[in-house]
Amino acid sequence: MDTRKTFPRGILGFPTAPFKENGTIDEKALEINIDFLINEGLSSIFIACGSGEFHAISRAEYQKMVEVAIKITAGRVPVYTGVGGNISDAVELVKLSEDLGADGYLILPPYLIDGEQEGLYNYYKAIIKESELDAILYNRDNAIVNLNTLQRLVNEFPQIVGLKDGCGNMELNLELVQTIGDRLEWLNGMPFAEITMPAYAQIGFKSYSSAMSNYMPHISRLFFNALNEGNEEVVNDIYVNVLLPINSIRKSRKGYAVSLIKAGMKIQGFPVENSVRPPCIPVEEDHYNTLSKIIDESLKRYPVENKEITKL
Repeated sequence: MDTRKTFPRGILGFPTAPFKENGTIDEKALEINIDFLINEGLSSIFIACGSGEFHAISRAEYQKMVEVAIKITAGRVPVYTGVGGNISDAVELVKLSEDLGADGYLILPPYLIDGEQEGLYNYYKAIIKESELDAILYNRDNAIVNLNTLQRLVNEFPQIVGLKDGCGNMELNLELVQTIGDRLEWLNGMPFAEITMPAYAQIGFKSYSSAMSNYMPHISRLFFNALNEGNEEVVNDIYVNVLLPINSIRKSRKGYAVSLIKAGMKIQGFPVENSVRPPCIPVEEDHYNTLSKIIDESLKRYPVENKEITKL
């Protein structure tokens, strides 16, 4: 009997780690970020993951961010946390997430080592066996499981509910989806996932992580709905006039996948500074101004009904 929980399909929310001028976590700004994503219809919240600068936050900051997410979501959508690093640290974060009331977790790639498949299997097994929380694997960088490894893990652990792909190997993705099918939810986790979603949707990926939803969720929603409805005219118009121009900036500097989100949020009036922790860098002034013009033109082309940000 399949006892796994149903993963919420759709656009996945990945809040940032907003910092105050003194460099500490801005809890109020994080609350606003999360509440905004939920009110805009995103299906779930992934806290303290890549967009949340998992690599740069302390354990205390991690706990605070998860606590804020649990409090603000208040059961409206599921909350997933980012876990990773060495096995001991990852297990501690899983147990902390469980204690705090999270619904599951996303396992981020382990640091530095490009392991063999058997090593990746043992890494994931050591983490997942410690909890019944929903687990999501992440094919990216130095942690890419093949079909055999994923089948072994899925057969052994019913709590594995999804795989997020951030490597873009479509031959591998087809092998995984065609063989394993709806036993897992397939999540497009490519940087700026809207760019590749037309291709991913064709092979069975029904969900994606949306950085743009942190500042223009209505456009991401329009795009996703048009994609699902087969409205190629709207898909192409948003692709050419919104997504590609933003992606051009994102690709210009390493780390912009994180910092460009905060820049977009600041432009849109969120209480988020254009600041990130090293090794990421903040968005440069010229790129910031270009992004501001793109957002302005995008909103003229696709106006939002209520631009006011809720003040919690």
